[in-house]
Amino acid sequence: MSLTNATPLEVAKAARVGSRRLAVLSTEERNAALTAIHQALTDGKDEVLAANRQDLDDANRAAAGGTLSQSLVKRLDLGKPGKYEDMLQGILDVRDLEDPINKVTARTLLDDNLTLSRITCPIGVLLIIFEARPEVIANISALAIKSGNAAILKGGRESSHSFAAIASLISKALSSTAVPPDCLQLVQTHDVIADLLKQDSYIDLCIPRGGNKLVRYVKDSTSIPVLGHADGICTTYLRGDYPADKATKIIVDAKVSYPAGCNALEQLLVDEAALTTTLPSIVEALLQKGVSLRCDEDSLSALQSNKALDPHSAALLQPASASDFDTEFLDLVLAIKTVPSLEVAVEHINAHSSHHTDAILTLDATVAKAFLAAVDSSSVYWNTSTRMADGQRYGFGTEVGISTNKIHSRGPVGLEGLTIYKWTIVGDAQVSAEYGAGGRAWKHQKLPVGEDEFVARSEEEREVLRKFRAGKSS
Repeated sequence: MSLTNATPLEVAKAARVGSRRLAVLSTEERNAALTAIHQALTDGKDEVLAANRQDLDDANRAAAGGTLSQSLVKRLDLGKPGKYEDMLQGILDVRDLEDPINKVTARTLLDDNLTLSRITCPIGVLLIIFEARPEVIANISALAIKSGNAAILKGGRESSHSFAAIASLISKALSSTAVPPDCLQLVQTHDVIADLLKQDSYIDLCIPRGGNKLVRYVKDSTSIPVLGHADGICTTYLRGDYPADKATKIIVDAKVSYPAGCNALEQLLVDEAALTTTLPSIVEALLQKGVSLRCDEDSLSALQSNKALDPHSAALLQPASASDFDTEFLDLVLAIKTVPSLEVAVEHINAHSSHHTDAILTLDATVAKAFLAAVDSSSVYWNTSTRMADGQRYGFGTEVGISTNKIHSRGPVGLEGLTIYKWTIVGDAQVSAEYGAGGRAWKHQKLPVGEDEFVARSEEEREVLRKFRAGKSS
């Protein structure tokens, strides 16, 4: 990884060249680079956390002055128990996953000695624009190298010390590996995002990691394809048949475990049958955790009339406004709405959620399956917390982000989401004019997916690639 103040055009061109060389590295060479990064960040933990404390001090002063949100400050803290270790483990998890490139995913015999194959390959050059989260550099570096992609990273000023410390350690680690240094670049120059977003000739995919304002700006400012989500308005629909103890456990986790996360619960839809049975005990648990509840008329009336609720917590029960059901709170605030049926719940979610992660709590399999099919979100759950939406929890090692797109990749994006495919044909002097009316007939016979002639495996083939990597081939 190089820390650079080069112009956006220079950065993008260098990344393009580096991506071509990275794409032909062997699995072993890319894995060795991840091992080196893991070791460097393990040995340099004190250095990184010291830099992170500088950023936190600056961020807390900015938050006190009203120029930075508390949710962003929470995302910045790399010293939280287990957070640094999770970052390190994510690198190893990615390293140990199956290589996602050069996999043959389909084969067709078009004719004798004429075989069509679909083979996975890297996307090319990724532009990652992100706020706060210092661990993003390690996550992206691991995923990019493993998937054979170059990555240009531009972080927010609020994490500048952390970014520089992590990038410096990664750069030193990669200097002894086969990974070209320009494959990973941390851009330090200020105010270059607009110019980076113009480099569509060299950058293949942009992934914004941050708040709604950043994502909207990126989507409105570039012709580069954008992968990401603008909001994390996640909803859970509570049916009257679901046990209160299990519902409480799930909903408290979804709202309280990390309120600033994009997968945190922001809306609770409550079946009319649950208003006076299941909901009160859930609300009591939420109130004890300091959660402020924005309730619609029916749920507010049911809760205020419940004598078992702690009167000191009543102040946390407030009437909901219409805007509360279109808000990503990123805090200990939850909107509650009463719904009379599954159909109304689904209609509300599809209209008001951000299509990130939504869940249903019910014992009725028929209702649950209808919900899973009807809700138009990138992740849809049955009887679990929305906080499960995470690349590491999905077994991806880590993630480059969450996508609510309807093309290429949805939900937590790991290695598979950073690959595309190419079609190859291996033939023996056949030409298109031989086929069609009066000519040869296509066989179009599906073949077992296995090894393909396209993928270099012999020592001679690998030598050609090594020369290409070194820039010695024509």
